[in-house]
Amino acid sequence: MNMMMPAKKPRLEWLDALRGFTMIMVVANHVAQIGFEEEWKHSSSLQFLLLFRMPLFFFISGFLAYKASQIWTARNLGGLILKKVRVQLIPTLVFFALATAILKPHFWPGVEESFHSPTKGGYWFTLVLLYMFLIYYPFAYLENKITSHMPPVSAKWMSALLIILLFLVSLAFYDSCYQPKYFSWAKGHRGPMTDIHQFLLDSSLGQLMLWMPFFLYGNIAHRYWDKAQRLMDSKWFFPIIVLLAVLCTLDALKWHTLRMAWAIIPLTLAMFLLLTITLMYFRYYQHYFTKLTIIGASLQYIGRRTLDIYLIHFLFLPSLPSIGSFFKLYRHNFITDTTVSILFALLVIGFSIIASNILRISPFLKKWLFGRS
Repeated sequence: MNMMMPAKKPRLEWLDALRGFTMIMVVANHVAQIGFEEEWKHSSSLQFLLLFRMPLFFFISGFLAYKASQIWTARNLGGLILKKVRVQLIPTLVFFALATAILKPHFWPGVEESFHSPTKGGYWFTLVLLYMFLIYYPFAYLENKITSHMPPVSAKWMSALLIILLFLVSLAFYDSCYQPKYFSWAKGHRGPMTDIHQFLLDSSLGQLMLWMPFFLYGNIAHRYWDKAQRLMDSKWFFPIIVLLAVLCTLDALKWHTLRMAWAIIPLTLAMFLLLTITLMYFRYYQHYFTKLTIIGASLQYIGRRTLDIYLIHFLFLPSLPSIGSFFKLYRHNFITDTTVSILFALLVIGFSIIASNILRISPFLKKWLFGRS
């Protein structure tokens, strides 16, 4: 007798499109900062986009990390961790070495320079995302062990308590990165380099502390997606977060009414609020982001190839510092600044996809460079 398999939950097409949009923003930022050599303080575009670009990427990763149907056994946990190590670490090391050999004047000095940088020559993202999974998967396994023998109602409340507690702990680490008076690894700290600061730089764990709250925010949103959608559909929610986002963004970028320890409050709120507004936009206009529309199909295709694009795009970034010099002289050109960066980003993404498709001809390279079987 054949058993009926449970129906596979359909993909949220607009979420794939949102991931594609975020990838375009990531590449556009690298075009501006690396290719054009723009400084964020001289750009009318970068200062704003940086507030929600990476938070949104980690939000989506956290959202997709939660799977209600996941069976948590020690064997499955080990399998998931080994798969993530293979998919995230091996391709990162390969393309990091390739980019260093091509882009740096000298290979080993370039490796050493990147090793001591928290951004690892641009390849920090996949490493930090691996850290997040190495934290989240054991957490989810322990959560399942704790709640599996509880009554359903108690298990539900315990799960909520555990994930919120982890989120608050991540916020505490995040906040420490912006407290130069109290923590030697914080941004703006002017004291001597400490061993722990050097360790956080070399390991990129400082980047983990900065971005883990957004990963968990996405995870929480997916866990309670029905409630989140009801909240987003209420009449009062969107106007309030738009008003707060405007006020917090203005304070974080221009007003600076709060100093030192308190200045992190409007900056953090701006990041979470702008992230949420972007999410709501794609969800509300999801009919524009289906595979039946050109923009929807294009963004979804980019969204499904984010790993390939991220790993390869550094090899195709333009070197046009004169454009950065222009925007330094003529600031407050938000449309021009953003448009030029995005147009070059689309070209870079196109070349990256072509290179990826060539490499994917080999099943071996497809598996070990991009994690596809």
